[in-house]
Amino acid sequence: MRSARAIVIKQGLDMLKNWTVLIQFVIYPVIAFIFTLLVARKNDEIPDTMFVTMFAVIFASMTIIIAITSVIAEDRENGSIRFLAMAGVKPHEYLVGTGGVVVAVSAVVVAVFAVMGGFTGAGTITFFGCVMLGVIASTLLGAILGMLARNQQSAVALGMPVAMVLGFGPMLATFDSTVERVFTVFYTQQVSLVANDVSAGLLRPLLVIAANLAVLAALFAVVYRRRGLR
Repeated sequence: MRSARAIVIKQGLDMLKNWTVLIQFVIYPVIAFIFTLLVARKNDEIPDTMFVTMFAVIFASMTIIIAITSVIAEDRENGSIRFLAMAGVKPHEYLVGTGGVVVAVSAVVVAVFAVMGGFTGAGTITFFGCVMLGVIASTLLGAILGMLARNQQSAVALGMPVAMVLGFGPMLATFDSTVERVFTVFYTQQVSLVANDVSAGLLRPLLVIAANLAVLAALFAVVYRRRGLR
């Protein structure tokens, strides 16, 4: 895993220089805090955790997908991925190296969401763990989209619609049963269900999320091998 460690260091340094990416990790917790303070806590009909869970799911999908897509598209554009593939770097090594930085930073953000939501005990673990599974799934999806994009501009055009659909889909599902049925198979919907009710059953959501992770991991391995040398 020496290759993965080297990639982690490189991507970490690149991220620190990229304020466009960094601000995406701050904006949703800030919005959640403002809405909770000014809206939820002043209205008895709105649960205090509503905006926290809503924006946590949006963060775990939109922010991560867009960030990873942009980072990997940049690596493809400047030839870094081609060089790494020719050097024998395996798909999982590149993914761990690149995604590891984003996942680590995301863990801090999700912990902030958990604190804002006032979760305690097992509820904290359930909320944190489920949202982090969503982060990992979004990392895989963003990596696939980044590999398919020709450059950073096309990465935004490709990643944004997917991120918006998966990010806002669970919110729309709360108002429409048809949308809810459609989104049941997607990991973001299951993450949303668990985040909004940490005491509910976990078996079905975890099975759906695990299936999503397996499919996305397999797709990334295929795409990396086919596109990495281009």
